[in-house]
Amino acid sequence: MMNETVLNTPALEEDVVALAEQLGQDLQRQGWLVGVAESCTGGLLGATITSVAGSSAWFDRGFITYSNDAKIENLEVSPETLERHGAVSEPVAIEMASGVLLGAPDAHVAVSITGIAGPDGGTPGKPVGMVCFGFAVRAGDGITTRAATRVFPGNRAEIRLAAVGAALRGLLESIDARVTDVRATPVIA
Repeated sequence: MMNETVLNTPALEEDVVALAEQLGQDLQRQGWLVGVAESCTGGLLGATITSVAGSSAWFDRGFITYSNDAKIENLEVSPETLERHGAVSEPVAIEMASGVLLGAPDAHVAVSITGIAGPDGGTPGKPVGMVCFGFAVRAGDGITTRAATRVFPGNRAEIRLAAVGAALRGLLESIDARVTDVRATPVIA
């Protein structure tokens, strides 16, 4: 068995639910709806959001696009972007987040998650625990985007849960809310 850094999963679970509650309050204050696109988290972000009572007032929809075909068909991710950068990349994450807003006209902000939760699938350039996030916000007639990449320690469940926490923090940042530090190490290029 590999040596793994073990995160305090119960505390992290409480943290992500608290972040989802804060997100809901901030979105309701602005009258905004959020949409999500998930790959490696497989619906965990949507489940965390909908665990908050009243989330139907601020959660529009979620897409689980695990395969490349699903990313292309449901989120309009370009096959060329997938071929050039791979599914776990910031360009794909940005296209996924933008695709949420293109497919959800009532949503104001979106996040996407694509990564390698392990235990297999890592490569020297894309290790297990690497997760890319895309954030998209409506701005006038357009969409503004940004991306972030993190490498999380832990096993598959811990990586997925940490990714949900980072996505919620990123959403809060995207709507100008104050948040605490993300529990991850940025990728050094």
